[in-house]
Amino acid sequence: MDYLLTRLATVEARVRAAVEARRGSDPEADDPFRGLYLSDDTVRRILDAPDQVPWPDPSPPDAPGDGGSRLERLEAGFGLLPLDVELLLIALAPDLDRRFEQLYGYLNDDVTRRRPTAGLALGLCGVPAASAPARARLSADGPLCVRGLLLVEEQERPFLGRSLRVPDRVAAHLLGDDAVAPELADLLRPAEAAGDTGLPSAPLAGALRSGVSPVYLREPAGGAAAELAAEALGGAGRGAFVLDLDRLARHSDPAPLVRAAGREAAMAGAGLIAAPVEALAQRTELLRALAALPVPVLLAGQAGWDPEWSDRTPLLVDAGRLGAAARTALWASVLGSAPGEAVAAFVLSPRQMRRAAATARQQAALAGGGVPGDAELLHGVRAQNTSGLERLARRIQPGVGWGDLVLPPAVLGQLGELAARARHRDLVLGDWAMRPGGGRGRGVMALFAGDSGTGKTMSAEVIAGELGLDLYTVDLATVVDKYVGETEKNLERIFTEAAGVNGVLLFDEADAVFGKRSEVKDAHDRYANVESAYLLQRMETFDGLAVLATNLRANLDEAFTRRLDLVVDFPLPDAEQRLALWDRCLGPRLPRGDDLDLPFCARSFELAGGDIRSAAVTAAYLAADAGRPVTMADLVAAVAREYRKLGRLCLESEFGPYLRLAW
Repeated sequence: MDYLLTRLATVEARVRAAVEARRGSDPEADDPFRGLYLSDDTVRRILDAPDQVPWPDPSPPDAPGDGGSRLERLEAGFGLLPLDVELLLIALAPDLDRRFEQLYGYLNDDVTRRRPTAGLALGLCGVPAASAPARARLSADGPLCVRGLLLVEEQERPFLGRSLRVPDRVAAHLLGDDAVAPELADLLRPAEAAGDTGLPSAPLAGALRSGVSPVYLREPAGGAAAELAAEALGGAGRGAFVLDLDRLARHSDPAPLVRAAGREAAMAGAGLIAAPVEALAQRTELLRALAALPVPVLLAGQAGWDPEWSDRTPLLVDAGRLGAAARTALWASVLGSAPGEAVAAFVLSPRQMRRAAATARQQAALAGGGVPGDAELLHGVRAQNTSGLERLARRIQPGVGWGDLVLPPAVLGQLGELAARARHRDLVLGDWAMRPGGGRGRGVMALFAGDSGTGKTMSAEVIAGELGLDLYTVDLATVVDKYVGETEKNLERIFTEAAGVNGVLLFDEADAVFGKRSEVKDAHDRYANVESAYLLQRMETFDGLAVLATNLRANLDEAFTRRLDLVVDFPLPDAEQRLALWDRCLGPRLPRGDDLDLPFCARSFELAGGDIRSAAVTAAYLAADAGRPVTMADLVAAVAREYRKLGRLCLESEFGPYLRLAW
């Protein structure tokens, strides 16, 4: 700041000289009403000498500093000419010393105008008011104005009478304040250190050093484009600011904020990281303004770059994906210790990891302090899910575990394999590249096939609970549409939202959507085949975990089967499994009568697990209404009701001695 004050002392000397020169040629210099009216003598003097302006010759500026002052960095960073700096200092003076208000009022010959005008500033610089190059430095396209360092106000006045003002943020920066402008407080933040992402940043840093800008970084869901950009800017010797384009797009007048963000980055000698670019896909004028900023601009997003977004062709960079080792290292850095397998299935960006760790610490503090455990960490990572998918699917927080499943060992083994695939997909599909080429995603797809009530939905919930994820059940009523093309649009919205959410996506009754393609006999068949073909392509690029559940496996197109990682067949339970199901469905809290014969129920009633659960609930209601423990009569009556729902007859061969209780 010493250099700044030294330069301002030069401005003060010039102003003093100008005041003395004015006083020497002004016969009414001591008039107390000067500036409020024009006397006859003053008018005559103006008419007699219209071209004589008593500006002193400007004193030469002090010797330049060592380049380390903020003013010198501002001059270099914004590409200012010496004249620009002089104009900036003249406009800045009243904000640093109140004496300049009165001096400028005197020189303006108007006590109410206490800021320098364009004519006064040019005169103090010793520049003729008619000099076109000098006037251009104060134009709207000049570097001072276009980059927000100087405001030329009162546009309704003639050019020479317009006031000059330095924005408060620029004055604060020159005085040593590094806080961003208040209007950018919710939009702009310094980039956070992410640790080693394992992504190659050196080539990008070299491109930035050579002046390449803008850059577009395309990233997958849960990617680290912002961290790669910040690392590259650091390698180029610059800091980094992150601009939130989602919030920018919601502002009523975002264009000035773009210029202000560019000014902040330039004042700090930093680059600007702007993401996600999709938020401004319909506001191309803002993308053009961002790309045209005279600072390194790195845009990031998941969409492909549209050439219409900018008049300047960006450097296109694929940010790539974080490998399993890099993700584990990032978790260790944000948590302070190595994470367990609880978070292995979650695909989060480094910033989401930091937020999840902070949330986990808050949960641990709520529980009495200590190091966050798996439960607190799972709470933190789930909190990073957006709510967009909940508008398209029903969210279920898993409440069952492996112990609640009654299935053959082979089926349980396949379910365990599905969980392992989801947990280790970054390692197998990422680090080991076991699914190369073709634009394939890192999704895990499984088909659960079996009769109704055999445990398909519960198994999906158990898988979600094992991985610490939420289960999202897709409501087919929100997907299937009678109008051509609408079903595909609805599915695209679901897949797009699911890609950014850590959860298990369950398509129940999947044969309604993933049906077989048929011979084209009419327009309906053709469009139905288009729908299936779209799904086949979309499943290839899906990055999440999806489960298709169907009662009619034969109705699914065979092409879907090739894209599935696992096909799990759920058989009807045998007598031993039905006995376990009856016992678990009745639960430990329901009072049981002495006459319950669960082995008989298991042997005689060939029901699926869902039917057994429904019968157990019905029996519990009957017992509650009677005000007693559940009895065999309640169970038999409940089974009879299930038989009627299923369209089955109550035969003596099945009900045996309890047949009379079925009516």
